[in-house]
This record gives sequence, C-alpha cells and structure tokens, in this order.
Amino acid sequence: MTRIIAGDARGLRLDVPGSGTRPTSDRVRESLFGALESADAIEGSRVLDLYAGSGALGLEALSRGAAAVDLVEKSRPAAAIVRRNVATVAKALGSSASEAPPARVHESAVQTFLKRATGQWDLVFTDPPYDLNDDAMTADLAALAPLLSEDAVVVIERARRSTPPDAVAAGLEIFREKTYGDTAVWWAQPAAASQSR
Repeated sequence: MTRIIAGDARGLRLDVPGSGTRPTSDRVRESLFGALESADAIEGSRVLDLYAGSGALGLEALSRGAAAVDLVEKSRPAAAIVRRNVATVAKALGSSASEAPPARVHESAVQTFLKRATGQWDLVFTDPPYDLNDDAMTADLAALAPLLSEDAVVVIERARRSTPPDAVAAGLEIFREKTYGDTAVWWAQPAAASQSR
C-alpha cells in the first residue's frame, strides 16, 4: 500500500500498478520530503515527476503545497492508475471539476516528453527503472536541464549499486547524496545555480 504521508491529502491511499514499477518506500519519501520542505523547495513549486509509476512522488508534493504537477508515465496501465490517483488527490484537496487540474498526466516516454516540453520546472523527480542504462539516464538529464528554473532541484533515485548520475555531462551539479538501504538518492541543481547556493 502506498499513501500520501503529509499535507492536505495526508493518509490518502494511492493505487499502485501491479507490475513494472517500483514505488518509492514510505521511509524514503518521508525523509526526502522532510529535507525538501526544510530547503523550501515544495511550496508553490512547479513539479515534474518522470517515470511516475503510481504518481506518489508528484502527488506527495501536491499535497504539501506544490502549485502544479506534471506526471510522465509511458505504460498505459500505469498512466491510467496515475490518472485515478490524481482524481482522488484533487478531490481531497477540494479541486472542482471545472478548475484547471492541479496535476496533469502525460502518457509518454520520458525522452519524447522532454523533447517537446516548453515549461520550466522548479522541482523534478526522476525515478527510472533500475535497469535504465547510464547513457539513457544522462540523456534524460541533458534533455531536462534547459527546462529547469534557475534554482531548481532535481531528485534522482536509483539503485545503490548504480553508477552515480553523470550530472556534469548534463549541465547539472550534484550537491547532496543519501542512501536508504538499496536505494540511492542524489540531489542536483543547474550548474549555474551552485554559485548562488
């Protein structure tokens, strides 16, 4: 079972795809979001959740005060579950059907989405399948970099045994790293932002 940990939709249960995704554990999400809130990276932010799976990361951010969330998921069955979860969270947050949705689901491969995207995001979660190779991970980050706001935070989740992301090749800079069991999480920022932090 996956649930929203905190915020206005706290305790809400989220559906999870039966296979093909690897939901981030409650323990990792709790620690991660506590750190993001301490860094004032959530309130009012524009969030992008790549390889969304159930949408738990993006919807947790929405519950905690993000202004808008885009969730990208290639699998049709998983994208359908994300849409259901979005509707459940939107209802809990009091959004009416006539309002612009607080979260949008994009049924698309990540590279395809990033190549045609025009928005600027403040907070990005990328939690690709563990078997995604290093070159593909770097290509994702390189395509993402021009779409980030100046002070954006990019959270990259991979297996602990994975090679650290090649952020430099993508125009980013890693500024924090933490391991939770077999999960490693890196925080990155646009390389130009490192002088202002």
